[in-house]
Amino acid sequence: MKITVYGIVQGVGFRPTVYRVARRMGLKGFVLNNGSNVEIHIDRDAEEFLSELRKALPALARIDRAELEDVDEELQEFSIAQSHDGVRVSLIPTDTAICRNCAEDFGRPGDKRHHFPFTNCTECGARFTVIADLPFDRARTSMTDFPMCPSCTKEYASPEDRRFHAQTISCPACGPTYTLYDRERRVLLKGAGPEEVFKEFAARIDSGSVGLLKGWGGMHIVCTFENASRLRRIYRRGDKPYAVMMRDLETARRYASIDELEEKLIASPQRPIVLLHKLERSREALEKVSPGLGNLGVMLPYSGAHLLLFHHLRADGVIMTSANPPGEPMVTENEKAFELGLDCYLMHNRRIIHRCDDSVVKINSGRINFTRKSRGFVPLPVEANHDHTVIGVGAQWDVAGSVSRNGEIFLTQYVGESQQYPTLQYLDEAIHHLAGLLGTKWAEAVGMDKHPRYSTRIVARRLAKEHGAELVETQHYHAHAAALKIDRRIDGPLVCLTWDGTGYGDDGTSWGGETLLADFEGYRRAATLESIPLLGGDKAVIDPKRVVTAIELKLRRQPSLVDGPEAELYAKMLDKSVTASSMGRVLDSVSCILGICCKRTYEGEPAIKLERWLEAGRPTADFELEFGHIGDLEFARTLPMLDQLLSMKAETDGQRADLAASFVRTLVQGIADRACDLAEHEGLKQVGLTGGVSYSGPITAWVKESVERRRLEFVGHERIPNGDGGISTGQNAIAGALLA
Repeated sequence: MKITVYGIVQGVGFRPTVYRVARRMGLKGFVLNNGSNVEIHIDRDAEEFLSELRKALPALARIDRAELEDVDEELQEFSIAQSHDGVRVSLIPTDTAICRNCAEDFGRPGDKRHHFPFTNCTECGARFTVIADLPFDRARTSMTDFPMCPSCTKEYASPEDRRFHAQTISCPACGPTYTLYDRERRVLLKGAGPEEVFKEFAARIDSGSVGLLKGWGGMHIVCTFENASRLRRIYRRGDKPYAVMMRDLETARRYASIDELEEKLIASPQRPIVLLHKLERSREALEKVSPGLGNLGVMLPYSGAHLLLFHHLRADGVIMTSANPPGEPMVTENEKAFELGLDCYLMHNRRIIHRCDDSVVKINSGRINFTRKSRGFVPLPVEANHDHTVIGVGAQWDVAGSVSRNGEIFLTQYVGESQQYPTLQYLDEAIHHLAGLLGTKWAEAVGMDKHPRYSTRIVARRLAKEHGAELVETQHYHAHAAALKIDRRIDGPLVCLTWDGTGYGDDGTSWGGETLLADFEGYRRAATLESIPLLGGDKAVIDPKRVVTAIELKLRRQPSLVDGPEAELYAKMLDKSVTASSMGRVLDSVSCILGICCKRTYEGEPAIKLERWLEAGRPTADFELEFGHIGDLEFARTLPMLDQLLSMKAETDGQRADLAASFVRTLVQGIADRACDLAEHEGLKQVGLTGGVSYSGPITAWVKESVERRRLEFVGHERIPNGDGGISTGQNAIAGALLA
């Protein structure tokens, strides 16, 4: 009997489990990786065997389906056979945190892996970041550079051992090693054992150094909370918040509130960064870590290296941010790391085959929202709306690519902002690597954004030429809506609020506050926001004062934030400027008018900083929202509301919070209510919300409240990033639908 098993069955201890179950049942036969799946050959009792196997599955394994076939063959004592390639349809294992058993080995004095940074077994450790190719065998990983010692070989060969066929098995005698360097690339400690090296590195961090720690899929810049300002000067990062790693869950609770779902996420095997609300008593200590924000990105140690670092650190937690030059991908090569100009570098000698940033999630109205889907969560697939092989390249910011195969869409890991060539190169490499692991040698279509200046179009054209594939332009907000439909498995039309900063509209203007009636094959723009001039185009996107000044000039008000020649120049530019119907720009203007943030140092900063005020405010002030029409297109009149806001006085923080909450709630609930009208008119039962603005907790809650008040179902994200990190999924779905 031949059993072919599909699912997460490689690199997760699946074959050793099959072996143990079969031996326990006294079966003859063998098991092997087939590149595409796992084949199990047994002499009898297939149904009983599968039942027992499902009970014994390792924590990270998953059986999606099993096919049985009668095969006439002579079988010997059960064994694990040599892997071979096949047509690849198996799922690729993800990197997962050190498991409880390995953590116990790591912490047990006298154990051969006591304080060994690379401790792992079949159920934990690096996977995706060390795989060069499938099947997942040691020869196809970066561990091929480290031959197993006799002791590890014995464990690897023993069916009763937890590390039986653990492809990344190693110990201090045969595994990778760490070396500590100073800023001049001089070796400070090498070959002294991990204990001494990490002890010295921790002492330097505690005493004020900004250092680098190399991990599984990339490198982190590390320093104490007190040195956040110094890191900003070195790293030229403006006010962009830093993620932190806390010693343990109990320590994290002293700085942030953690509910049941957040605890489950932060302590999960995926160990993402979870956005948590700061506790009032910790705000001062954390203000320089995430300036002006009510939340903080927190993760827990997920590798032996992190456990060893905290074993020697005095600090409760440290800033742990991706090590990359501004605008470029995270560093993976040791020599390149020295260009960052830090105080010290703790780096190992195992190759990183594929970089993978930390995932970032938040709980929003009871659902998981990915702001960055990467380590631990990729490359797990979602169900596609088509059976074609399609590539999506994303938009411009928060880029991730996608590849579809056999009715599933796989996201690449997070790539980043694509304006610079190294990031474009990384996007191209990430797509090729994923396609290679999936065994997709050619694509039928490549989806890209319609914006003529998005640099990802360069990658799209190159891929289309390489594959002889159709090039499909997709509208930005249609892609957002399509991504939400894929996320929540919605086949038919969906009324969808698509809100973010700016995206290229069909009419050549900037959109960003759209209500769409969307299906995969097409969409209708049913409603939008009143257009606001962007003085200087893209300069207005990074300077909210220009947006506020344009609003004041449109309202025939005296500019309040600029004067003299600058005000005169802006007045001349007003009628010639491009315009935007953008919810993000409206939120930026509210943030600036109320004095919350008038200078953008990172993407979305004014609107992101507004969220804390929306949470604290009471929506008690009266604002009126009116609607107008241009032909069949309805638009929300935001200028009269902004005129009201400019006329109101806010002398205290409480008053500012109340005005912010009053304005935004009136606006978003008014638009949501009209979206419900559209859904009812079309005979639909759902209203969705997507785009970068949907990361805002209060905005999501207010839209959800409006939709459910109308007895309709609110649809928000759960599996695909709300923002531009999900665009390539939407592009893939749209291109696939057009092929069909």
